[in-house]
Amino acid sequence: MQRLKLKLKTQRPSLSDTHATRLHRSISWLGCACEQENNQDLKLISLWISFNACFAVDEGGSESLAERYAFQRFIEKIVSHDQSDGIYASLWQTYSGPVKALIKNPYVFHDFWAAKRLDKQDESWRARFDESSVAALNCLSRKQVPELLSIVLDRLFVLRNQLLHGGATYQSQVNRAQVADGGQLLGSLLPNMIDIMLHTPEEDWGEIYYPVL
Repeated sequence: MQRLKLKLKTQRPSLSDTHATRLHRSISWLGCACEQENNQDLKLISLWISFNACFAVDEGGSESLAERYAFQRFIEKIVSHDQSDGIYASLWQTYSGPVKALIKNPYVFHDFWAAKRLDKQDESWRARFDESSVAALNCLSRKQVPELLSIVLDRLFVLRNQLLHGGATYQSQVNRAQVADGGQLLGSLLPNMIDIMLHTPEEDWGEIYYPVL
């Protein structure tokens, strides 16, 4: 945390106001997450806000509609600049266990809930889930980082929605495993992402939704 704060201060002259604001906000929420080590729900929420500060851009359309897809474009950019392979190291070496657990968990799979809302007996989601899980595990073993990161973050997006939209009980035992895994993963990935963005001010990271006025 302190390392990133110092780096932002050092790099500030080379950053646009927009980019500096984006990174300052992200680092501030990362700091909040660090203070929530004993509260997994609040830790994951704070980490997602930090991540959201990195990828959310103002495209002049619906904010809620754009959010789900904005991080897909962000992933391509961030991985292309990851010269040290820090993101892959987090996914494969440090937290391969949580990655595999999320991939194999149907309760953080979007199509599972889409099917169950219509019919609790509906199993049509399972083939797509199995296909997605196999694809993710293949990406993991073949070092296909953008594809793997996209699948992992899509799973975490479902989990994030459950928490922020009141779809889960606070500190529920039902979702402890996925919340803990999600917190571990985002907590490992975000410092790498922020560090990459600090060193690539020439990249077009987009306009932020809420500029300082």
